[in-house]
Amino acid sequence: MTMAATIRTVLSVARSTSTSFHNPTEISNSLYILTSSHPHFSTSSSSEDDFGEISDGRFKKWKNGGGIFHESACIDATAFVDVGAVVHSESVVGSNVRIGSGTVVGLSVAISHSTKIGFNVSLSNCSIGDSCVIHNGVCIGQDGFGFYVDGDGKMIKKPQKLNVIIGSNVEIGANTCIDRGSWRDTVIGDNSKIDNLVQIGHNVVIGKSCMLCGQVGIAGSATIGDYVTMGGRAAVRDHVSIASKVRLAALSCVTKDITEPGDYGGFPAVSIHKWRRQVASGFAVRGV
Repeated sequence: MTMAATIRTVLSVARSTSTSFHNPTEISNSLYILTSSHPHFSTSSSSEDDFGEISDGRFKKWKNGGGIFHESACIDATAFVDVGAVVHSESVVGSNVRIGSGTVVGLSVAISHSTKIGFNVSLSNCSIGDSCVIHNGVCIGQDGFGFYVDGDGKMIKKPQKLNVIIGSNVEIGANTCIDRGSWRDTVIGDNSKIDNLVQIGHNVVIGKSCMLCGQVGIAGSATIGDYVTMGGRAAVRDHVSIASKVRLAALSCVTKDITEPGDYGGFPAVSIHKWRRQVASGFAVRGV
């Protein structure tokens, strides 16, 4: 998503309803905040900012649902913020969005219209498209797992300062985690469906209409094409690319680029026919 597309998304949120936003004069300010430091959103200069500040006295009760919001947030009047939910400063919540109890909408978050957020969800440094479903316990926009060892043998954390971009009509299952980017945004394409307990590392780009089954793990900086399906507990190593229209069998592990569409399986993943021959040969050797 380009900066222009991001601005159009936020503006469309503002114009999508005849009812006014809370504090509508903040819309232009929020657009500036969201786009000034980065093509999508601003980034925090310290780790303390990532968690917001709940005690500054500028939080109020939202009339539609009873949750609380920061006075600088832009929330459409039709949005429902349930009791126990918190919307922090500099966030944008579109029309007909529903936010469940216990959910925290952190800094630099934009949620487009008709998206449903479940209970105890944590959102920061991300944009979420139209008509998405985010199930209970999902975490989006936290730091990716990036460290290096310096000359003294100390573990040094690499900066994780970019964002997560979620397309439209995306469904994300319970307790899935999607890390923010470090050198590029983490991206989930339109119409993709993600099961429970999936881990998506920093800088991962996933195309449109992909399906990731339970406990899939994708390491940082992997690139996944369109219409890719991954069976349960499939894994993808870091910096690997997978072509569009690939299907991975359950428990597969992709260790190098897959450049052709088709079915793959095994560890390391190979074409499905080769994998089946490997399995059959193993059974024959063992006398099964």
